[in-house]
Amino acid sequence: MTQKNVLGTPLQACCMSPITGFYRDGFCHVGADDIGVHAVCIEATADFLEFSKAVGNDLSTPNPDHHFPGLNPGDRWCLCASRWQQAFEANAAPFVILESTSEHALVYADLMNLKRYALDVDVNELLDDLKRNV
Repeated sequence: MTQKNVLGTPLQACCMSPITGFYRDGFCHVGADDIGVHAVCIEATADFLEFSKAVGNDLSTPNPDHHFPGLNPGDRWCLCASRWQQAFEANAAPFVILESTSEHALVYADLMNLKRYALDVDVNELLDDLKRNV
């Protein structure tokens, strides 16, 4: 699967340990059968994991039946784009890795908002973006 990230460059791996992605290949690839659009590569925070559990998506408890190890703060994971947007609106958004976030995330989340939480964004580029949008 050749897909692009939100920056328009080739999608990079998100995480191999724990192995993530809808297809469990380490990438946030999105295909027709991924109705959840697991497009956003996040680095989990304690606040986000608490928020997610509170809204009914417990990502911190292991679920061996679904080969899910449970996440801890600092773990990277391909998150549903709509869940990231929901967390953003609740001021509980996790960090984002843009190079590993599928362009399909842009249907749900604005690039500027993703960049605000990005671990791999150049601060000067972000400041330039903010100035252009004022």
